[in-house]
Amino acid sequence: MANMTKYFKKKALAFLFILPTAVLLLDLAGCGYKSVPVPPEDMVPNPITDLRYELSEKGVKLSWTYPGRTVAGHKLLEITSFDVYRAVVPLSSYCKDCPIPFGSPINLPGGILPENEPRIAVHESTLLRPDHLYFFKVKSKMGWWAESEDSNIVSFVWSIPPKAPMGLEAVGGDRKIDLHWQAVNEKLDGRPLNQAVKYQIYRSLGGGAFVQLGQPTAETRYRDEEVLNGKRYFYKVQAMGVHEQGMVGGGLSTDVAVVPVDMTPPPVVTGVQALRTAKSVKIFWDKDQSDEIKEYVVYRRKSSAKKSEPIAKVNAPYTLYTDNQPPEDEECLYYAVTAIDKSESANESSLSAETKACKQ
Repeated sequence: MANMTKYFKKKALAFLFILPTAVLLLDLAGCGYKSVPVPPEDMVPNPITDLRYELSEKGVKLSWTYPGRTVAGHKLLEITSFDVYRAVVPLSSYCKDCPIPFGSPINLPGGILPENEPRIAVHESTLLRPDHLYFFKVKSKMGWWAESEDSNIVSFVWSIPPKAPMGLEAVGGDRKIDLHWQAVNEKLDGRPLNQAVKYQIYRSLGGGAFVQLGQPTAETRYRDEEVLNGKRYFYKVQAMGVHEQGMVGGGLSTDVAVVPVDMTPPPVVTGVQALRTAKSVKIFWDKDQSDEIKEYVVYRRKSSAKKSEPIAKVNAPYTLYTDNQPPEDEECLYYAVTAIDKSESANESSLSAETKACKQ
């Protein structure tokens, strides 16, 4: 009898445990839950719109900006992870109107978003197959159930890239830098190139990050006129193999450094006049209206001499000089003035028109 009592007690406890669970399931079913609930809009990140790629002799580097807000406009503090999808299609069997055969994604960890600046994600893919077309897209995730829509799709063709350009040289001028390099006619494996080649120029200011200048060019020279005199710039050039479906980035040249220098002299000084007294000569001239003049140089020539000699420097903006030691044996003296600018090369203008100062 005691054993029967224990048996019924166990059954009663089991029933009491199962009953709430069953009721909960019935309630969920009655409310219409047939599968995993759809995440609310304030949890789903905005889709990535700036997926981009950079090709090199090693493969491809993808980059994109972390989404900063949800589709509902709420600010995100972090992204849990990213799913990177890749499709590979042989060029010989590429169908423009066929669906892109994306495979299973590669999951990458996300991270915390900075407070006041965007965060950039980077993913590199190597061991690419020559003569194949590649497609990539990315999704961002908040946990396992809140996933963004697809990003923009990037695509490119991969082939054995060209070698790096050789003989890169840079010559600095006045607010310009001229580059030139040797043409590339071989692939990285030494075989002759069987497609056209273009060249992409990259520039760094003061040793900072290199940035792309314009679009690839078929020329083996380039003039950069968006530079400042006195600043140090670095350049490198990448050879790009041109295919119908896009360009493949090859080797990068050794970088070169150059400083553009102002070689343009200031305008000729005008309005030079001289007034001779018993013991001195006062020379004065028009002020240059620009803010580029550092100093003026006063020149003097004897009547018997063919060449003027500098006798003094006057700091700008002053435009007056007194010659307190004029040669006493000279009946007439001739004076001229030049201007020197503030550039590193200290360019000097041509001599002004001479003015004559004779004894009274």
